Amino acid sequence: MAASGTFGRPHRPALPGLEAFAGQVLHAADCRGPAPFTGHRVVMVGAGNSAVQIAAELATTNRVTLATRRPVKFAAQRLLGRDLHFWLARTGLDTAPFGRLLSRPPAQPVLDDGRYRAALAASRPERRAMFTGADGSKLVWPDGEREEADTIVLATGYRPDLPYLAGLDGALDAEGDPRHREGIATGVPGLAFVGLEWQRSLSSNSLRGVGRDAGRVARRLAGQLALR
Repeated sequence: MAASGTFGRPHRPALPGLEAFAGQVLHAADCRGPAPFTGHRVVMVGAGNSAVQIAAELATTNRVTLATRRPVKFAAQRLLGRDLHFWLARTGLDTAPFGRLLSRPPAQPVLDDGRYRAALAASRPERRAMFTGADGSKLVWPDGEREEADTIVLATGYRPDLPYLAGLDGALDAEGDPRHREGIATGVPGLAFVGLEWQRSLSSNSLRGVGRDAGRVARRLAGQLALR
């Protein structure tokens, strides 16, 4: 059973001009605190929780732009005095088997107690549509403006880190992602995965959901072995 989850391989998408950018390019996984960015002009790429949270933290001491392909969507962290995750569990949305219906994981809203929406409203960080290219240390924005930047931070998520399966024919697709249905490998008998995003449900790659999926996958593997 491959149980290395979905947070081992930082995803670095091909963005226009990124290879030509003369400044520093980091992934959010490389961020350990605001000190190394002091005095930097920072462009944060992404519209998820990590992007907004890190950008808001850096914007307290730096000029930061949040570059996104679409407007940032928010979800209230607390509803009727309870954390959102309480309501996800209570309503059954946390465990509903929607994973099989998705061709790709949907974008997640930014969980907010009010501070991040307020930060964006105050342009700390400011939000702009994704840059269209780079010219040395300058980024080119959709309106044609060219602006100096020191650092681009990619808060663009992660992918499963499964290099140990690369030589196993049928285990991974061309992008290195597991081929499976609800955790059971579709191309390799006896192989299964645990901890994947939307493997079966919303909580599949979280501490509150991985144990449930692991039990289900183990029972199915045991059933397959019994049939042999």
